[in-house]
Amino acid sequence: MAAITTTAVLEIELGHAIPDAPHAVSVSLPSWRANVGYEEGEEWVASKMKNGYPRFFIHKTIQAFAIEITKKYGSAGEEAMLFPSRAVATRCLDFLRRYSLHDTRRPVGPHDAGSPRIIDLVLQHADPDSKMTLGLKPMISAVIYPKSDAQVAKTFWQHSGDGVSSRRAEFCFKAFEQGYLAPRHDPQETVAALDRTCKGPRRYQRKDSLKGKASKGQGPSVLTLWNESPDFLVPNKLEGKDLVQFVEERFGRNLDLSLAANAKLAIRRRIAGSLTADVELPDALNLPGEPEVVREVQGFSEDDIYLYPTGMSSIFNTHQTLLETRGQMKSISFGFPYIDTLKILERWGPGCLFYGNGSSDDLDDLGNRCKNGEKFLALFCEFPGNPLLKSPDLRRIRRLADEYDFALVVDETIGNFMNVHVLPAADVMVSSLTKVFSGDSNVMGGR
Repeated sequence: MAAITTTAVLEIELGHAIPDAPHAVSVSLPSWRANVGYEEGEEWVASKMKNGYPRFFIHKTIQAFAIEITKKYGSAGEEAMLFPSRAVATRCLDFLRRYSLHDTRRPVGPHDAGSPRIIDLVLQHADPDSKMTLGLKPMISAVIYPKSDAQVAKTFWQHSGDGVSSRRAEFCFKAFEQGYLAPRHDPQETVAALDRTCKGPRRYQRKDSLKGKASKGQGPSVLTLWNESPDFLVPNKLEGKDLVQFVEERFGRNLDLSLAANAKLAIRRRIAGSLTADVELPDALNLPGEPEVVREVQGFSEDDIYLYPTGMSSIFNTHQTLLETRGQMKSISFGFPYIDTLKILERWGPGCLFYGNGSSDDLDDLGNRCKNGEKFLALFCEFPGNPLLKSPDLRRIRRLADEYDFALVVDETIGNFMNVHVLPAADVMVSSLTKVFSGDSNVMGGR
């Protein structure tokens, strides 16, 4: 694949996706003035944004889906924010009720207009004789709220990193338009799988992504939900088709959904360092492990890797898990951090102690606080920092953490786990896989 030159990038219009693909996560800001205008919210930039980083710019498909849900189940003066599960939607609802401009103390019914509420959209008209064994649950949990609370809802979307992905929204939007998704009135009700044919995006139309064969023991592919397009497999019919779109659709960028669990396992093995061979998914899972290259940490394996929808989601959920397991204590934000990490520590839990310089003097102060009896949940830092590229003294922090019993969480997104080796010092290592996985800037992920 040819490299993208600086000249080519500068020729991409302001606000357009890089690459020019439906699910790209980068956007063209071709001048310094455009970057400043974007950060300051200037209209001449904001009005041209057709795409953007998913936590800051809600994908057009997600926006359109939210509008249709609000039209059908909301009222005038309301909006919706979409999430992949009720658990995440419930966290958003709690956040809205804490920061809403409205009185949310009274009981709220599922269709109580004007008050923040959740509507779960799940598959309907299930076939009781379905042979689908994939456990596929294409559902959307919509949080509907007054428009005046839009900024509060957007704040949760940005900080948590748990908003619905554009691919999931695209899949579910098509099912919603065709009447297959409808409200579930009992949140505990089991979502049944739907085994009937409907049309959808071509990227989901192939019967199988790996060598044209169905996976043994998996039952019929969920992709049979979508009609096959015969023209799609005929090379001479490709004239006019965007090359990036064709590559994504045809050559395995979108796997059969029945292979999702196996694909996640392969990713975990690559991150753990036990899978280094450049092979296809079935071969990758059959290869023996390579324990001598497992990140040089005794006992470390793929079972210690947890995947999240985004890097910020991994930070958010790490903090939540620590609060639940260690109790309600303040955290420490050490060094000048990526802004959302600081906001997570400030807005969820008892708050945080912020050392913006990340200096040795700051560590002296932290040590004195600990000696005087202050207790902390965890210290969060970046190695190196984003955007200043300053690296904290991890060895000294590790000693303090061991002596005074707080967790050390290191975000190595900028350096990347392939280039910096911080795991021996950290209790938890977090990273945004969005920056490195796929090579095409069109997927999201975190660990």
